[in-house]
Amino acid sequence: MRFGVLRSVAFSLLLIPWGLQSVLAASAAELLKAQKEAKASGYEFITNRDTIVAEAKKEGRLRILAEMEPPNIKASMIAFKQKYPFIDIYIQEITGTDAARANILEIKSGAAKEWDVIHLSTDFYSEYMPYLSKLDIFGMAQKGVLQMPTPMIDPKHRNVVAFYSRFQVTAYNKNLVPPGQVPKLWVDLLKPEFKGKKFAADIRPTEVAALAPAWGLEKTLDFARKIAQQQPLWVRGGSRTITSIVAGETPMMIGPNFHTTKRAQSKDPSGVLQYVALEPVPVRSAMEEAIQAGAKSPHAALLWLEWMVSPEAQKIADETEPLASSVYVSGSAVEKELRGKQLSVVSWEHHQNMESWQAKVFEAYGFPKVEKTK
Repeated sequence: MRFGVLRSVAFSLLLIPWGLQSVLAASAAELLKAQKEAKASGYEFITNRDTIVAEAKKEGRLRILAEMEPPNIKASMIAFKQKYPFIDIYIQEITGTDAARANILEIKSGAAKEWDVIHLSTDFYSEYMPYLSKLDIFGMAQKGVLQMPTPMIDPKHRNVVAFYSRFQVTAYNKNLVPPGQVPKLWVDLLKPEFKGKKFAADIRPTEVAALAPAWGLEKTLDFARKIAQQQPLWVRGGSRTITSIVAGETPMMIGPNFHTTKRAQSKDPSGVLQYVALEPVPVRSAMEEAIQAGAKSPHAALLWLEWMVSPEAQKIADETEPLASSVYVSGSAVEKELRGKQLSVVSWEHHQNMESWQAKVFEAYGFPKVEKTK
């Protein structure tokens, strides 16, 4: 199903200013109806936020696995503790596919019960579902029990929240790419002046695969084949290639993350590193978290999930990750950067398609399929 190109103005109505949701809180009758409907679907719906806070006080602790960088973890623990001093919070960083694979195996075996909140890797997303607490976070946000923008919550599973947004840019050396040649649209990369190792492309094509919601898969794969015909420099990973761009060894790269590029810019005294967000800008959710089934502190965990989408927490992410906030939080760095641009949003509906889309783009590039050995 084609999602289409979105403009920032198209989903600006979803960016509810912080605090307004309490004004929009549902009536008692609506809350009871939502609770009944949630129960019929196998979910638990808490109708009163005061109940959540009271139970969290009894629990008094919170243990979290999160794909957050250490400075963000430190600042977030301090800020959360100031807001909820009765909760003893501890966050442990988890990064990379290997760590996620090991963690999902521990969860399945029952050896990871110490964690209240767990990180959900996109690579194994569906495998986590049987091991998550069935709290209707989406419904509670809809009805104003929790103050959370609903686009940040999986509407199908209703108990998973994505705190950040990731989008890719094209980084370039301003001394190697003349101002008049800087691309503005993805199709600009197909111009003759960009043929023959004039830009680098990642062999893990997250940025191109994420164009499928806007373009449809067939157009995306056709574009991938044309990119391969441009004979780019094939690379893996943005950080090392950006270093090469700053050094003047590589003119340009498509696909590094926005926050990775901005971090490199802050460390580039020469100022040669520049970037442009090619439209439609591919945007996807990141840092998915959920409450583990059987968690010792589910109510404290709800307060954590709610706090992580607050302007305070998003500002900390922008300052420490850096610039890793969500496009759905009005006033965040990411929302400001993308405001008014054409977007290709990988919605929750398409969340699990990314792995297969990337594989198809990889094949369209002309690389052979990886055969599974018996």
